[in-house]
Formats: sequence, structure tokens, C-alpha cells
Amino acid sequence: MSVQKFDLVVLGSGPGGYVAAIRAAQLGFKTAVIERENLGGICLNWGCLPTKALLRSAEVFHNMKHAADYGLIAADLGFDLDKVVARSRGIAAQLSAGIAHLMKKNKITVIEGQGSLVSPSKLSVEKDGKKTMIEATDIILATGARAKQLPHLQADGNLVWTYRHALVPNMMPKKLLVIGSGAIGIEFASFYNELGADVTVIEMLDRVMPVEDEEISTLAEKSFKSQGIKIKTNASVTSLKNKKDSVICTIEAKGGKSEQMEVDRVIIAIGIDGNVENIGLEENKIKTDRGHVVTDQWGHTNIKGIHAIGDVTGPPWLAHKASHEGVILVEKIARDKGNKDIKNLHPMDKGNIPGCTYCRPQVASVGLTEKAAKEKGYKVRVGRFPFMANGKAIAMGEPEGLVKTVFDDKTGELLGAHMIGAEVTEMIQGYTIARTLETTETELMHTIFPHPTMSEMMHEAVLDAYDKALHF
Repeated sequence: MSVQKFDLVVLGSGPGGYVAAIRAAQLGFKTAVIERENLGGICLNWGCLPTKALLRSAEVFHNMKHAADYGLIAADLGFDLDKVVARSRGIAAQLSAGIAHLMKKNKITVIEGQGSLVSPSKLSVEKDGKKTMIEATDIILATGARAKQLPHLQADGNLVWTYRHALVPNMMPKKLLVIGSGAIGIEFASFYNELGADVTVIEMLDRVMPVEDEEISTLAEKSFKSQGIKIKTNASVTSLKNKKDSVICTIEAKGGKSEQMEVDRVIIAIGIDGNVENIGLEENKIKTDRGHVVTDQWGHTNIKGIHAIGDVTGPPWLAHKASHEGVILVEKIARDKGNKDIKNLHPMDKGNIPGCTYCRPQVASVGLTEKAAKEKGYKVRVGRFPFMANGKAIAMGEPEGLVKTVFDDKTGELLGAHMIGAEVTEMIQGYTIARTLETTETELMHTIFPHPTMSEMMHEAVLDAYDKALHF
């Protein structure tokens, strides 16, 4: 069997894998990517981006329904679910083709098939019964993750869906149960609710969006309920019984009280599991922990020459985290091999990774929540500014929301920022940059924000933490 030789090979072409490959090629490595399905991985094909296409359709539909609020007339409103889905799938295909172009542009070899480690320097790739042997000095595992399922909560693709099925629904459910109120669950709940489904969300913990700041979580739940979404916290689904075209769901509250609900479809959104199976981890004694590859701060595993990035290495399961990890890892590999142009290289600070949820209203955050900051021993200063006090938000017809900042009272360090409202997923990057630059309240107060913009609320939320708010 002939062997193809490379300097660096990436197993998986998601946001972590393809970005790592591009950076490696830029640094002069002869690079290859192995992909078993579609270039771009889950994010481009079945995750981040096609879901945003669906949510954009829902947002436009919402605005159409409220056209009269803007002095506009929109009659005979409706939607074509097949066309909504087709637009989303078309965008996914376009983006995957874009990755193919980037691979070609950077002279990266794309190898199609199922890859598996044979040794710390060799991979076997199988497609259509044929095997190819790949050899490389460094191998990066970027195999991503898949929807978590439990023995009593199994998706069948027909009545019970994961996110993949929810992206290409076989019908528009009149009644929908969403299990899990993290980003995936809430985004689908928001989409289907906007199109008219009777949506119920089940959350095992005591509040929705439990990773977010408690105050933001409370505001989100209030908003979701006002939109008609039913929320059941401190509850779990103990069984799903499929009928011909519906599902009987048994829901148990924390105190032990049980109830049954019949719905058309169920979406399981209880987390994800790393794709660690059948890629040669055990055979090569690569350490894993609870379904994820164990790495150090740079992305190195316990076996020399084998590295891992992205969802397969554990939380936070975010595309931008995976991409950044890929760049850091490849630059570390290059520097270790003598590349003197790599300077100021630092491990990733997970406290500076922003999180975004594209429901209505949007939610975004970075850094510590108020509760987490206090638990770490900080004496905090907290600033808040409501959307209803911002001229641009009022003019846009988006007065619902809040910007919240958390500062260290002693040093002025921005410990965290938490936002709910229109376009906050775009605004959060301002606070992320502030944290990366280690700015204090002084620099943020002296920053000039343009008017009229929604970003002015970010300035006011800083001022408010120090009792200097101007417009509230």
C-alpha cells in the first residue's frame, strides 16, 4: 500500500480543523485534511450557520407580523416551510463550497473518507471499501461532537429529533417539546414558536439558559413566556412513547410529581458527546475523560505528535473556540520546530471566549457572571442599562433588553459582561476586546461610542457601575 506523506494532517474539517489546516499551510507545512462527510463540519453544514438561516427567516416573519407597528401594511402573511429549509440548506452548501475553495487556495490536500490512527504518525483512511495510508509528523484530531442521547431519550429522526432532524423537519409540528434549554434547545424553541408551534421547553435545572448570568436568565424566561413558550424548570423527561404520529412524554418534576404530555414532535437538546470512537485512540493509548480527548493548554495529547482541538476536547463547545485553538496549536508546533517568526504566543484564556444564543431576544456574554465573581471572592461593582432607555433601540422598535457589566471594585477590571436584546450577539465583541486588552473602567469610560447606536448602552452600563450613568 502506497503512503502519502505530509508534515501535518488534520482529522476533521470543522471550524477548528479547516482553520488549523489553513494556518499550517500559511506557515509552510505540507498539509492535508481528512473529512468523512462535508467540508466545514457540523457548524457550517448542520449547526451554527444553517440554524441562523432558519432564525433569520423567523425574524423576518416576526417583523412582517408587526409591520403595522412601523406604519407598514403586510397582508395575507404565511410561510412555506420547505422553502425556509431549502434556503438554509442552500446556505450550508454555499459555505461548504467556500471551504473547498480555501483548501485549494492554500494548497491543502483534501482526503475524503473515515480516518483512524494506526500509530502516532500514521492514519488509515477508508472510503468505499478502499484504504489509503497517510503519514505525518504531526496529527491534529478535530473530529467534533454529536448530539448526546440517553437510553430513554433516543432520537429516531421521525418523531424524536436531534438538531440535525430539526433543521430538515418532516413536518411543521403543532405541538413541540424541547428537552434542554441551552443554546441549541432555546434557538429551536424560538424558531418553531415564531412559526406558530405550541412549544414547551423542559429544563432539569432551576432556570433556563443555566450557564448565563442569573439576572439575564430570568429576563430571558420572562420574555419566552410572553411569546407563548411554556417553560418547565426543575423537571426531566423520564420516558418517550412513540405513537403513529405523536409522542407521549412523561415529565417528572423535582418533587416527584409526574404528568404526561402528547406532542407531535420532540427535540432532544441535552448536550453533546465527543466523536472519540473508531479513530484509534485506545489503540494508541491516547487519554480520554468522559468522552473527550485530554489535552494540555496548547492542545497536545499525552502522545507526542498527536494533538486535539475543538468539541472533541470538551467545553465550551463553540466554533470560535475551536478555530482559535487550532491557530494557537499550529503556531506552537511551528515555534517548537524553530520558526522564529512566531512571537507573543499565549495559551487561550477561556474566560475571554464569548457565548451567543440567537433566540429572540438574543443573549450574549463573556467572562464571569455576577454570582461566579462573588464566589471567587471579588467585591464587585455592577452596572446595568436597559434597552428602553436607548434612543436607537426605541427607534428600531426593540425596547426589550438589558446590558449588564461586572467589575472588580478594587482594580476596575472588567470581570464579565452579560446582555439580552436585539443584536447583542454583535455587540458582545466590544467587551471581549476590552477583556483581551485588560482594560479597566477608566479606558471604557473614556471610549467614545457613536450616536445613535445600540452600542451606547455598553458605555452606559460601564458608567452605571460607578454611579455615572447619563441617560437612566
